[in-house]
Amino acid sequence: MVISTILDFVFPPPPSVFTTAMSVVSVAMLAYLGLLEARGVHLQYSKFSLAPNKKVQSRTGMLLLYSPAFLAGLASFLIFPDGGLRFLILRSAISLHFFKRILEVLFIHKFSGGMGVGSMVVISLIYFLSTATSIYSQHLSEGLPEPPVDLLYPGIALFLIGIASNSYHHILLSKLRKEGEREYKIPKGGLFGWVICPHYLFEVIAFVGISFISQSVYSCSCSLAIFFYLLGRSYATRRWYTSKFEDFPEDVKALIPYIF
Repeated sequence: MVISTILDFVFPPPPSVFTTAMSVVSVAMLAYLGLLEARGVHLQYSKFSLAPNKKVQSRTGMLLLYSPAFLAGLASFLIFPDGGLRFLILRSAISLHFFKRILEVLFIHKFSGGMGVGSMVVISLIYFLSTATSIYSQHLSEGLPEPPVDLLYPGIALFLIGIASNSYHHILLSKLRKEGEREYKIPKGGLFGWVICPHYLFEVIAFVGISFISQSVYSCSCSLAIFFYLLGRSYATRRWYTSKFEDFPEDVKALIPYIF
């Protein structure tokens, strides 16, 4: 009964050992990384970059995080020149997502400190592999019967809401510090009055939108994996703020308003 209900919303899993394995590995790995974040073992970037042995400048590191995934999205238009509307929108959404990230690194974010080389390699590889696998999994689904429940257009709406709201909160964060300032402040405006990581919340929404556009098992697994990781990261972020600021509001949650 449960499997039958799920199949109303997703394409039948393609007969691919690779995509099946990647679905399991993605959820397990990012859930584990999220648990480590919650326990205080952080990937070394942003406010958790604590002088690792080898590091690069934050701006350079962030560009190297997102560029391979963005290039993979662009390359997919050459590698798979044909495909239906869903495949076209999926590739466009993924490419747009990482292009937005690159623009934010270049023109919006303010950086201090560095990024651990090991963390940079791990995150960049995760983004690249998840992008390539999402596109490949969708390619394998071409020609299969469409799911009975079509989530394409709700997915587009969620994706656009997610990336627009994510950018808005990144802009609010960038305005906290004037040019030359390095100290952190408690964010205000937008949904920062409800959660300390609204940019993470809307990132999850954007990826849920991508999974709705795709309606593939892998993309759904990828969205779930990102949610698990950002749960841990947001929990650690809230704990960091409460340790740095005595006046941090107790009613401001980590990721989900009023809940978590």
